[in-house]
Amino acid sequence: MRWLRKRFLSISTEEVSFVKRGFAERDQAARHHLEQIGLAFLEGYHVALDDEQLSGLASRLNTIEPMLRGFAFEGAAMGLALLDFFTPWSKSRFETFLNGPGAAHVYMAHVGLGWALARLPIKIERSLKKLDPLLGWLVIDGYGFHEGYFRWQRYLKNLAAPTRISGYAKRVFDQGLGRSLWFYSSADSARVPDIIAAFPLSRQPDLWSGIGIACAYAGGVERPELERLSKAAGYFRPHLAQGVAFAVKARQRAGNLVRHTEAASEAICGLSASEAAAITDAALVNLTASDGEPEYEVWRRRIQARFNESA
Repeated sequence: MRWLRKRFLSISTEEVSFVKRGFAERDQAARHHLEQIGLAFLEGYHVALDDEQLSGLASRLNTIEPMLRGFAFEGAAMGLALLDFFTPWSKSRFETFLNGPGAAHVYMAHVGLGWALARLPIKIERSLKKLDPLLGWLVIDGYGFHEGYFRWQRYLKNLAAPTRISGYAKRVFDQGLGRSLWFYSSADSARVPDIIAAFPLSRQPDLWSGIGIACAYAGGVERPELERLSKAAGYFRPHLAQGVAFAVKARQRAGNLVRHTEAASEAICGLSASEAAAITDAALVNLTASDGEPEYEVWRRRIQARFNESA
């Protein structure tokens, strides 16, 4: 069975090459940095296909350097989710991973599930009913990233809206799409604002939120560029800062905070990483859905409001 899984589910490393993807090649250092992220994702993905019983999965993933480790856990989550779908007689791998060895990387695991759902012929929103009502929305973020990364001509160039989801899910899709834009542009802080400005105004806040997550979690630029990005965001700086705070919290929870995440927090949020993470925690207190908005959006709005106060 293992050779069958590898044969039919294996993904070539060429798929994360910027040349293959047709992404911008602005800066060799940024390109290399971002390509390493894609390779780490695929490493985690293939490790999961090779060790579906989870017996040694976490220990293998934890050998990957801290900067890249979260992406490997994300890839592993995708692999396990696909195995759950294609071998229905032996399910719950993803759930077991999420509640066990992948718990510290819960944000990235949900995003990885979104990658899997992007490739499966199922109703994506229906899957949300089985997930955590708060963090389950990150599955849609993962779907949005996947579509922007692999189908950028449609979603980033032609500005298409997703058709497989509806309602609020489209907004979370745009957050993920914003993250993919960071890769598509090779972390070009000068080009990102112009690309976002081409989208309808209603979609721009969530795209900026995604950029915030990507520049802080994935990185690829130094502090001066982060400061220029913050200035360029203008009215949408609270959304950018909210994304940065999300990324900081994700890395803090996983125990893999790195220098570029600290730099993004300081440059965009005006706070240390621990202070930015504390804002996301405080925004969870007494969190409930409100006026038809899910908990996830209420959480985002509370965080954005804190950065509006400091603007």
